[in-house]
Amino acid sequence: MSGLRAIARPRYASTSSSPSLARSASTSTSTSTSKPTPSPKSPRPNRRRWLGIVLVGASAAAAGAYIRSQSTDSATLNPDTFTKYSLVSREPVSSTSSLFTLRPRKPSENNYDVYEEAWRAGVWSVMFKQPQLQIGRDYTPLPTTAATSLSVEDENEGCLRFFIRKDPFGEVSRYLHSIDVGADVELRGPKIECAIPGETDDILFIAGGTGIAPALQAGYSLLTRTTGERRPRIHILWANRLKDDCAGGQSDSAKPQPRGWFSWWFGSSKSLELESKKKDAVAVMEDKHTSLIVRELEALKSQYPGQVTVDYYLDEENTFIGKKDILNSIQSTPTDSSRKSKLILVSGPEGFISYMAGPKLWAQGQELQGPLKGVIRELDLKEWGVWKL
Repeated sequence: MSGLRAIARPRYASTSSSPSLARSASTSTSTSTSKPTPSPKSPRPNRRRWLGIVLVGASAAAAGAYIRSQSTDSATLNPDTFTKYSLVSREPVSSTSSLFTLRPRKPSENNYDVYEEAWRAGVWSVMFKQPQLQIGRDYTPLPTTAATSLSVEDENEGCLRFFIRKDPFGEVSRYLHSIDVGADVELRGPKIECAIPGETDDILFIAGGTGIAPALQAGYSLLTRTTGERRPRIHILWANRLKDDCAGGQSDSAKPQPRGWFSWWFGSSKSLELESKKKDAVAVMEDKHTSLIVRELEALKSQYPGQVTVDYYLDEENTFIGKKDILNSIQSTPTDSSRKSKLILVSGPEGFISYMAGPKLWAQGQELQGPLKGVIRELDLKEWGVWKL
């Protein structure tokens, strides 16, 4: 269990404790002209002082031993102790968020296996430590795509990338945005947030803000299962407050389909549609004004044509994810018996998750999914499983 206090969201477990110090009460004596009355014997002051010193020393030793147990010289990321990474770069994505690239401080060939096992499982995260306050926060690594692929050297050295928003009330995110490139950052993990079943063929991912990072992970995990006979699909609904968070993004459901006379004559409308989408993806990725995360999404579309669709929603443009949007996404999914499993994932701020699917709950020191509520509950989508991230 973590020795750090988790902040921001209840999903980040907290087992922090601080030693309590005994406080000795002051004593007073009184004198009188009469013969002093005998009083019950009490411990001598020097004995009480000695006991206090012992208690404080024992508490400090225990705290120090625990903190040392949470530090490690291991070069391999692991879920039990913190491993030191170095901040390689911090690239602005928008006015409020940045892309962080971190490299293990010590090289280890084992990191590649740790990452691959987590990628195959589904959606995963690692905990960042804020060393001054001894608190931690979980963040989701981004998969490597053609849009922002790591160099061979960085990939071989076990670099990880994270999309992190600077929260004015978030101690960890403010700390990460304040440190210098080259500084040490301590990570612990991986933690599997949602294991995507092997039989899953369709995912509807409803993301709010930085909840798009788990969506990219889910897409990567699902689409790498593509074979000649199997073509899993993911549809992403991504809501943001500001336009620069998803600059250059164009909703797929709003794009006109190329159904001109040429396609009807040759009966190749589907291939023309895919070719058109690939050209659109390349154009978006090459536009320097396009958000880095949008480029990531377009790269995923280009790599898996016809298997990825994305729709964008902006608060400042009064476009929001509603029941109709979810139903349209569901109805566009094939209903044939070959589609074995369908999954809806919801990720984002607490209020966003609660509105869409109801809040998660804490019980007996564990985070639980809680009952399904919100917009998705009202739609009564019986064929779809739902998971809150």
